[in-house]
Amino acid sequence: MMHKKRRQHSTGFKFRVALEAAKETRTIGELAREYSIHPNQISHWKRHLLDEGASVFARNGTQQQRAQEAREAELYEQIGRLKMELEWLEKKVAPFR
Repeated sequence: MMHKKRRQHSTGFKFRVALEAAKETRTIGELAREYSIHPNQISHWKRHLLDEGASVFARNGTQQQRAQEAREAELYEQIGRLKMELEWLEKKVAPFR
């Protein structure tokens, strides 16, 4: 049995289709036929656009938040490594005290 490979759509394409769906000048069925995409997929993209669209104008954008979380994760990782090194050194030095 041959499986059909799933199509990958660019974020720009998804945005254009979702924006057209949000404008509601044409039905989702019409858009689905035009772009050869399942109507449920267009509805999903539209819902995502409407739900997450406000974050574009957020003062502390998601990109900054992700960068901050990445920095924190890196620092916690470094703290863990240093803590392990300290415990190892304390074990090695203990017999000489």
